[in-house]
Amino acid sequence: MLNSAPSARRALPSVDRLLNSSAITELTARYGRPLVVETVRTLLDESRAALAANAAAPAFDELAFIGACTARLHAQTAPSLRPVFNLTGTVLHTNLGRALMPKSAADAVAQAMTRPVNLEFDLGGGARGERDSHVERWLTKLTGAEAAAVVNNNAAAVYLTLNTLAFRKEVLVSRGELIEIGGAFRMPDIMARAGCKLVEVGTTNRTHLKDYAEAITPRTAAIMKVHTSNYAIQGFTAAVPEPELAALAHEHGLPFVVDLGSGMLVDLEQFGLPHEPTPHETLAHGAALVTFSGDKLLGGPQAGLIAGQKAFIGRIRKNPMKRALRVDKMTLAALETVLQLYANPERLKEELPTLKWLTRPFPDIDAQAKRVLPHVAAALAGRADARVVSCASQIGSGSLPVDLLSSAGIALTSIERKKGAFADKISAALRDLPVPVIGRIKDGAFIMDLRCLDDEAGFVAQLGELKIEKA
Repeated sequence: MLNSAPSARRALPSVDRLLNSSAITELTARYGRPLVVETVRTLLDESRAALAANAAAPAFDELAFIGACTARLHAQTAPSLRPVFNLTGTVLHTNLGRALMPKSAADAVAQAMTRPVNLEFDLGGGARGERDSHVERWLTKLTGAEAAAVVNNNAAAVYLTLNTLAFRKEVLVSRGELIEIGGAFRMPDIMARAGCKLVEVGTTNRTHLKDYAEAITPRTAAIMKVHTSNYAIQGFTAAVPEPELAALAHEHGLPFVVDLGSGMLVDLEQFGLPHEPTPHETLAHGAALVTFSGDKLLGGPQAGLIAGQKAFIGRIRKNPMKRALRVDKMTLAALETVLQLYANPERLKEELPTLKWLTRPFPDIDAQAKRVLPHVAAALAGRADARVVSCASQIGSGSLPVDLLSSAGIALTSIERKKGAFADKISAALRDLPVPVIGRIKDGAFIMDLRCLDDEAGFVAQLGELKIEKA
């Protein structure tokens, strides 16, 4: 039935009448009156505008209106932070939350969230305590440091260290180590914000010990080495080993500071992975302080860890900015649990998700790809070719950038001409699934690297909901 636009607008119910209907009352009980009232008014305004623009409009359909209201409320209140399938081939994907933590860490976080805890309370002495103490004993045990502090990420750890040791003074850094990482974070910028002056030594590809020695002045406050974890310079290169830089710093009464960036507490070579410098090695080489991340190779929550000599850690804790950069009880609960796993290296690979994914053997991934392939092909319904391919995963988050891991995945290519357009369409369709699937596009194909596919049944079960727009 069609009405004229004016009569159709007059036929629209009032807000009060709709709010008193049983269906809207149920929505009010679920979502709260303020949000429901706002949504009802918005949808009525949209209906009036549509009727004004359309001379022949259908009569008001209350059931359809309630359905639209329900859908709008559901969309507005759905969590913004959603689980996804990480099939990008990057294990530690910054945009997807980096390291996954073990269930034991999640349980510890849940307890810290729902119960009062002794965050800054010394149960033995009955007085105020230091929140870093909950993880310091594990960090010192695992790194060989005298003391340790925790802040909210490694950028904060670098900032706080430099601000404490070198405010209004100079810090020597090799030109080849002035890195930029994700999000346009640049080492020179963080040094400037920390209030110290960067003194570049050497050249981009070659820096020698004499370059550091010749740059030392009465205003020099520290020598710093930055692990270039997110790129590699190859060919005609030279860098000064940590023990030599430490000796030079000690000779001049300066602290030697090393930013490892990612950081790992055990030698990865024992798991068949490329070697990554550890804080223990760096401190053994003579560093006064080392900074590293908690949510990269270490496999824990986002945090910046500072380990080293007790005197310097004490000064860092007294810096007023330490409070601004401190971590909360949930981070400490997760970090403590993850650090405890390192006390049992034999079980680490099974219990730490990051290490589990990094060491997952190729035959295991390839077998999974072959199991999943028929389900993917059926969901595509002849719209595309799906085949198992060998591919290369990467660790991610600036860790071992030139080292790739053999993996297997499923490549989707169009049977039509516009391959690039298809790759974009299938990417969008997969992101629109109940649990979005994130892969990567390469050479006109959409690639799903299965190295990190942890819920095969859940992935397969939702493929029936895949909807691809027609060309």
